[in-house]
Amino acid sequence: MSVVSSVVVPYTSYLRVYEPLAAFAEPERSHWARYARRPVLPTAQDELRRSLADLVPTPPVGVPVQESGDAFVAELDGVLCVCPWRTRLRAWLALEELEGPGEAGGMFPANVLDVLLPAVVRDQARADHARWQRHNPDARPWIRTTVWQVPVRWFVLFRDEEREHAAADGEGGEPVLRYRTPMVEARRRLARGLRTLRESAAQGPLTEGLVDVGRWLEEFHPRSLVELDYGGLVHALSAEQLAGDRSAADVAEGLAALGTGDSEGAGEAYARLAERWRAVRDRQFTN
Repeated sequence: MSVVSSVVVPYTSYLRVYEPLAAFAEPERSHWARYARRPVLPTAQDELRRSLADLVPTPPVGVPVQESGDAFVAELDGVLCVCPWRTRLRAWLALEELEGPGEAGGMFPANVLDVLLPAVVRDQARADHARWQRHNPDARPWIRTTVWQVPVRWFVLFRDEEREHAAADGEGGEPVLRYRTPMVEARRRLARGLRTLRESAAQGPLTEGLVDVGRWLEEFHPRSLVELDYGGLVHALSAEQLAGDRSAADVAEGLAALGTGDSEGAGEAYARLAERWRAVRDRQFTN
């Protein structure tokens, strides 16, 4: 896959599932086995650059014409696991979020969305998705994304000791901040978090979000690897902020406090988390 530009594209974070090859039927299993042996594999930044390049033509290409044959590759206990990009499917789903349901609309006002992606482009994408979905009713993405934040519900799946942080090396290497955990641990922590929230009567958006993530995780092989990657968000945070970010620990501390009835401790943990991510989200409105 060619790199469209050397420019780093911010500011997206990712929740990914890497499944073992055994989870895939042939011929896809053999395809990923061959793919993983390539000497150089594309990165998340490569995918973003290609997607942005599709928006340059007139009219823009809101959804790729063909599905991507690329994936991310990782190992879990010596077992090769892959996370297919499925860029086309994710583009369709992202378009639904942009437009939003009903009169409330989505992320952008209609007149702004018409400039970004003309109605004729969106109409064609919806028709293509509906036709494709009739033949692929059970399809789901291996990757979830969000911009200018990491949702609190994602941190529930991880523990601080699973945090991997690498600072920029000064030779072109980019900083990295991510968490990785086996699927069995992610599901166990999610279930515990839900139980704590329900027993403490602290239900609300976080509970709803965890239920949604839980349903998604159930779609995958039990021996999968789950990853939270700060992705381009590392470029919205200083080196000191990255080094001091312990969001998963704050979430775990808050839930533990809720579980023991310590509402004050839970509030303090949440306040640290909220302040940290409010400062990041506010940067998207900086001129």
